[in-house]
Amino acid sequence: MQGLLLAGRYRLADSIGSGGMGRVWRAHDEVLHRTVAIKELTAALYVSESDRTVLLARTRAEARAAARVNHSAVVTVHDVLEHDGRPWIVMELIEGRSLADAVKDETRLEPREAARVGLWVLRALRAAHAAGVLHRDVKPGNVLLGHDGRVLLTDFGIAQIEGDSTITRTGEVVGSVDYLAPERVRGHDPGPASDLWALGATLYTAVEGRSPFRRTSPLSTMQAVVEEEAGELRYAGPLGPVIVALLRKDPAQRPDAAETEQMLAEAAEGRSPSEAQAFVPTQPYDTRHHRTPSGPYDSASRPLPRSGTAAPGPQAPGATLVGGSPGVQGAPVGRRRLRTLALVVVLAALIGGGTAVALQKWHGSADAGSGNAASQSGDAGPGGNPSASASAGADSNLPSGWIRFDDPRGYSLALPSKQWTRKVYDADQVDYSPDGGEHFIRVAVDPSSDFDNGHDHQLDLEQQLQRLVDYKRVKLEANTYRDRPGSVWEYTWTATANSGTLPGPRRATEETYFSREGVEYAIYISSPAADWATTSQEFRTVLQSWRPDGG
Repeated sequence: MQGLLLAGRYRLADSIGSGGMGRVWRAHDEVLHRTVAIKELTAALYVSESDRTVLLARTRAEARAAARVNHSAVVTVHDVLEHDGRPWIVMELIEGRSLADAVKDETRLEPREAARVGLWVLRALRAAHAAGVLHRDVKPGNVLLGHDGRVLLTDFGIAQIEGDSTITRTGEVVGSVDYLAPERVRGHDPGPASDLWALGATLYTAVEGRSPFRRTSPLSTMQAVVEEEAGELRYAGPLGPVIVALLRKDPAQRPDAAETEQMLAEAAEGRSPSEAQAFVPTQPYDTRHHRTPSGPYDSASRPLPRSGTAAPGPQAPGATLVGGSPGVQGAPVGRRRLRTLALVVVLAALIGGGTAVALQKWHGSADAGSGNAASQSGDAGPGGNPSASASAGADSNLPSGWIRFDDPRGYSLALPSKQWTRKVYDADQVDYSPDGGEHFIRVAVDPSSDFDNGHDHQLDLEQQLQRLVDYKRVKLEANTYRDRPGSVWEYTWTATANSGTLPGPRRATEETYFSREGVEYAIYISSPAADWATTSQEFRTVLQSWRPDGG
């Protein structure tokens, strides 16, 4: 490839960078006798014809978006050419390194320098927004630091241009999950405030040396973006209040671009921004779900449980989950956070291209505690306290072949056979499946829900899940379950080829209710629509067998 002449004028010299979508080359323009950077779309070589069309459209959109923004802090696009059936973008060459590389090399940036970098990125964003362009992928890897001191924003490859028809699939989420704003994870349309959130997360990484919401998988990262606060800022200095303001969960509570520019300018001078305090919450977020920065955190930067509020059936430290994985004492997490996990699982089914592949791979490795539900048991915990236990046996009240399973979380339910396996998704959610998730039962337990009743909660969730392909409500209505107010929700949708399961029509139903102790339970089942006659009968048996206290 080195030495290749493109379009009769651009000769490739050496590769200077690469990523999941392409490779960047240093090249010589033999007409104007200048050095340029050329972006090669290598991803188009390894995808289907339909996905290649989307990738090509995105590359052209990148060129249009960048060309539409005229600012010294935006990398200039000189040309777009076709070669080998793929587009190549000819750009201004910036001699330097990315902010991501700078953080990797130096651990972190000094606050005043980070504020200066942020100021120039913000100016680039203001110019883009004024031109009707949302960047949608602001992150350290897309911020270039020139050897001459310049700061430039690059890679408008997933930018959205006002007035252009979208080139993404319905419901698709694009961008690096570490820097997605909460409203984007929830499936809402992005706006300028979403780019400002990503700027805040980028500045956090610059001064702290780590991403504020990065977790062990893309799914848990998206969950953290929506439900958790960024870890304590230790090295941000006067930049700290600006970062906190930009990372407000509600986009309406973030400062706008003009306010942010003023605050960054003050921080770059080493002064604490006078206006930042107006955007910093004076009270901690809902204490049922979050800790103030001084509270105890575990190694994953998640708040540890408060005393006396453990979820039903807590595991003793060191207990063995079904399948032999070490148990982790989980925090009592609000139902909104719990159900967000279900939401990001759905988003994983919607995300296209290489991102979906990564999500599926990480998703599988995150399933702690898988094993045969009918043959595993836990041991006694320390100090004589009983640990979580899992046992199964015959029950004369159940259909032939069914077994009763006493889950380590403290509840009991019937399963269609001993071949069903148990997988733990977090401290409050467990799945049971005979075939790796093609058919599955899900149980979610929340001791401190954000909602007063299951019906309101399901209505809220439906607003988020309507982005599923072909989503259709079968029913969503309040009912009574176990002499308690409940709600039943049934719906259909079409699973896509990159959803982690067989594509095609699917159906699901869920019963949600509150116990007398105020614990919210959600019992859910899903299968291919063609199997629904059997699945719906199985669900009735599960509901009849359900015992929230394991008794």
